[in-house]
Amino acid sequence: MSSIIPSPSEPGDPPWPMANGQRANTPVLVAGAGPVGLSAALALARCGVPTLVLEAGPERDADYFASTGSKAICFQRDVLDIFDRFGAADRLVAEGTTWTTARTYYRQHEVRTVTFSDDSDGSTASLPPWINISQARVEQELLRRADAEPLIAVRYEHELTGASQDREGVTAHVRGSGGHTLSLRGSHLVGADGPRSTVRGLLGVEFPGESFADRFLICDIRADLPFPNERRFFFDPEWNPGRQVLVHQCPDSVWRIDWQVPDGYDLQEERDSGALDRRIRRIVGERPYEVVWSSVYRFHERCAERFAVGRVLLAGDAAHLYAPFGARGLNSGVQDAENLGWKIALARDAGSAGNAELLLDSYHTERWAAAQENLRVTGETMRFLVPHSDADARRRRETLQRAVTDSGARSEIDSGKLAEPYWYPESPLTTPAPASELVPEEPGSYRPPVPGVICPDGPCRVADRPGATRLRQLFGSGFTVLTATSSQARAVAEAVAELPVPVATHALSDIDTTGELAWSLQNDGETVHVVRPDAHLCAVLPAHATTAVAGALRRACGDEAPARTGTRVRA
Repeated sequence: MSSIIPSPSEPGDPPWPMANGQRANTPVLVAGAGPVGLSAALALARCGVPTLVLEAGPERDADYFASTGSKAICFQRDVLDIFDRFGAADRLVAEGTTWTTARTYYRQHEVRTVTFSDDSDGSTASLPPWINISQARVEQELLRRADAEPLIAVRYEHELTGASQDREGVTAHVRGSGGHTLSLRGSHLVGADGPRSTVRGLLGVEFPGESFADRFLICDIRADLPFPNERRFFFDPEWNPGRQVLVHQCPDSVWRIDWQVPDGYDLQEERDSGALDRRIRRIVGERPYEVVWSSVYRFHERCAERFAVGRVLLAGDAAHLYAPFGARGLNSGVQDAENLGWKIALARDAGSAGNAELLLDSYHTERWAAAQENLRVTGETMRFLVPHSDADARRRRETLQRAVTDSGARSEIDSGKLAEPYWYPESPLTTPAPASELVPEEPGSYRPPVPGVICPDGPCRVADRPGATRLRQLFGSGFTVLTATSSQARAVAEAVAELPVPVATHALSDIDTTGELAWSLQNDGETVHVVRPDAHLCAVLPAHATTAVAGALRRACGDEAPARTGTRVRA
C-alpha cells in the first residue's frame, strides 16, 4: 500500500499548477459514496468540476436503502439549505418530520425547553429549523441527484488501495469489481470514506480521541403513538432508571428511541429473552409496534490531526467523530463538503484566482476549528450524560435535582447542545471587522451579521430569477455582493469586473420586498456585504469602499492573507 506524500515544489513555481488541458477534464477523485462523499461531488459539480466517486461496496438499489438503518436522523436548517443548493432538498423537506421544540425531563419533571422559530410552509421556499428523516433516505436523494448530474460518475466495487500525489495531481490505485487493479488520475482526492478511512491511513494522519465504554441501544419503532412531535430527552425515567432515553418522531409513524444501556449489554440476548419487548412496552404501552431497525453503539470523540495534506482532503467521519447528542456528525460532514467544493474549484485554476495552496490549507483551518468546537460541545455533553468521575456524577445529580424547582439551574442541564453552523471570523479568508461583536452560542439565538458568520436568510424577489423566493437561493458557485442601492451595486460591479472569479451583485432596494433582509443584515444604506459560495460572509464594508470590496474578494480567494488579531467573536 503506497502512501500519499506532499509533492515537492520548486522556487518560483505557482502552487499546484494544473497541466495544460487538464483543468476542465481531469476529475476530482472522491473516496466514499456516502452522504458526505456525494455532497462533495455535488458541491464540486455546482462549480463546474467533474468528479469520479469511488465506492468499495456494491451498487445501491431500493432494497439497500429500505434495509439500511436510519442512523443519523436530525438535519438542521442551514444543512437543508446546502441540500437545496445541490437541488436535493425538495423531497427531503416534504417528507421529513419537522420539529421546533426540544424538551428535557428529569424523572417525571420537565426541567428544560428550547424552542426554535419556524415560519416554514413545508417547501424549500422557507426551511424549517429541523427535520427528522433517515440518513438512508438522505443518501438516496443525494445519489438520485448525483446520477442526474453529467459531471459526476459513481463507480461501485472500486476499492482504494493506494495513492500518491505530485505537483500536477493525485494518482489513485484501485481494486475493481473483478479483482483487477487500475490507476486513476485526478486533480485532487477527497477522503470521505468513513471512520476507518483508507485515505487518512495513506496520509499517515493520526486520529486521536477517546471511545466511551457505555453503550446506547437505538431502535426505530413503527407505531401509532400519541406523543408530541418534539425532541424529548429523559434523565432517569422510571422505565430506564439511572440512565437516559431520547425519543424522536420520524416519517411514516416511525419513532427513534435511544436508551443508554450498561457496558456488556447484549441485544440478541435481550431480544431472545423477551426483555426487549418489555423495554419497548414501557414506552408504547399495549399498542402494536414493529421494530424497523435496531443497533447498539459505542460513541467516539476523535479528530484527525490534519484535514488537508497537499491535494488530499478529509471530510465527514474520515476527519472527525462526535457523540450524536446535538446532531453534529453528519450535519458537520455536509458542511465540510460544501466548504471544500468551492475551494478545490478555485485551486484547480492554476492559482490564477488566488493562492491555491492557501485555499486548500484554509479548508483545514476552518473545518478543523469547527471540529474542535464540536468536540468541546459534545465532550461536555458526554461528561454530563456519562460521568467518569465522582465529581461529575455529583454535579449532574445536584443540577437535575435543583432544576426541578430552580429555573436558574436549568441552563446547566446538558442533553446535547443542538448543532448550528460554525463561524469563521478568524479565517485567513475573512476580512476582519473594525470592531468585533459577540455572537451568542445559545441554540436558536439571533446571529449578528459579522464577517465569518453565515449570511442571514429572508424573502426576496428577483426579476430574472422567478424560482428564487429567499436570499440564499441567489447564491451560486461564485461570490455574491449585497448593496443597499442599485447605484452602489453598479459601482461594485465595475470595481470587481476584472477579478478572475464570478461575482454577482444585488441591491437590496431591488430584491428586499419586505425590509426583512436590510434588518437582518443591519444594512442602513451604508454597508456592503460580501458572501462566499458557501453562504458565509467574508466581509462587511462601508458602501463607498468599492476598492475594499475587490480586496476582500481577492483575500477570500487566498490572494491576500491578513494578519490575525486572535480576537474571537463568539460569546
